[in-house]
Amino acid sequence: MQIDIISIQPIMALIAGVLILVFPRILNYVVAIYLIVIGILGLVH
Repeated sequence: MQIDIISIQPIMALIAGVLILVFPRILNYVVAIYLIVIGILGLVH
């Protein structure tokens, strides 16, 4: 089973949205981690 970056993005966005709703103070960390992960996946893919 190969996980494609297109299938990961909606899942990560959903998790990030829930985390931001539950813990609004971690918005900066969630956005930074999301961007780092998407950037790494883009470079590897």
